[in-house]
Amino acid sequence: MTLQKHAGKSNAGVSFAPGGAPLPAASLDGFTVIKLHSAHGLASCLLDIPAGPRKINFVSRIALNQVAKSFRGPRGEALPAVHDLTLAVEPGELLALVGPSGCGKTTTLRLIAGLERPDSGEIQINGQVCNGVPPHLRDIAFVFQSGALYPHMTVRDNLAFGLRVRKLPRSEMEQRLSRAVAMLELGDCLGRFPHELSGGQTQRVALGRALVRRPAIFLLDEPLAHLDEPSRVHLRSWIRRVHEETQSAMLYVTHDQREALALGTRVAVMNQGSLQQAGSPAEIYASPASSFVAAFIGSPPINLIPGELGGRGPDAWFEPQNSDGIVLSLPAGLLDRSVSEPERVTLGLRPEHFLLQKPEGADESWRLPARLLRVETAGADAHAAVWLWERELTVRWPANHHLQPGAAIAVWADMRRARFFSE
Repeated sequence: MTLQKHAGKSNAGVSFAPGGAPLPAASLDGFTVIKLHSAHGLASCLLDIPAGPRKINFVSRIALNQVAKSFRGPRGEALPAVHDLTLAVEPGELLALVGPSGCGKTTTLRLIAGLERPDSGEIQINGQVCNGVPPHLRDIAFVFQSGALYPHMTVRDNLAFGLRVRKLPRSEMEQRLSRAVAMLELGDCLGRFPHELSGGQTQRVALGRALVRRPAIFLLDEPLAHLDEPSRVHLRSWIRRVHEETQSAMLYVTHDQREALALGTRVAVMNQGSLQQAGSPAEIYASPASSFVAAFIGSPPINLIPGELGGRGPDAWFEPQNSDGIVLSLPAGLLDRSVSEPERVTLGLRPEHFLLQKPEGADESWRLPARLLRVETAGADAHAAVWLWERELTVRWPANHHLQPGAAIAVWADMRRARFFSE
């Protein structure tokens, strides 16, 4: 087994391989990832070779153009992880990438960071294609869900290591560390080692280590997943404040739609490796582009009701399935097309758009007889299940009502808020 270095002076890649053949190396947060081949197999470790001065000098804009990535399954079959993804993170933007587990969110982050290479398409940073640019030249901080702290270093040394490698002046280093420690409430554990930390403390240290570096681009892979709710709320506000001050591009991955809506200046929704919709939090919530986006975004989830749609303008109507002939008139302007023949669609109506009191300007056809099944109090709101049109629907009302389960009630469907999906 021999030690070899790649040619060049910048962030020397170091590999161990039988016969001296060099292996590719990648940099991660000031370290070089090296791979070791031996009789016991392939292993990876971290070598503290400081990053060299050569970095891409760019304004932090990221663009993915028709990017695709697949992995090999156990029988050699292709397992698509990302499919034809076109997405941009503008300078100064905090883009929240949200979707269910396995939808391709983390793979997207790894492609941007250079830890994976796309099968097709282009990844651009400031207009330059960087598909083959190694990670350490991208000025990116990647915060992993697992924390990935250096186990032989104290919390303080973990926070400061990247700054020391970059030979930052001591006064500035201390200023950055002091601020991060105060904001992340790490003052009591600066002398501890990673194995002495709780899961929440570990992730806060990992987050702080990335933030003190002030990179051009932040990639955050569910960094708050292991924190308790009060800590998550506190750290969300701090991440937002740091983003506003630094104006760095941030791509924030989460499966928590509430977190995405709270943090993102823009939200992108993925499913099964494809982008479903991107827009402002208000747009994603109020005008979902598909039934998947409508169901995934919002808590409690939206009510999806199959039925038939017909008419145009003031004569437009919707007849829910199993409604025994009940037809709901639609407000003028809700449909942007004429429906000459009734067509099968799905109505999406959020829980807060079923009301106990008649909304101003409501049509009488929006008043619906229902039966109250159960009520769950959620602070100032109550989440109620009602039986309507042979299905259970969820509604959200003020918690100060006095209705009892089993009661026959009337609810008003605010059809001005209706969304229709034809999938």
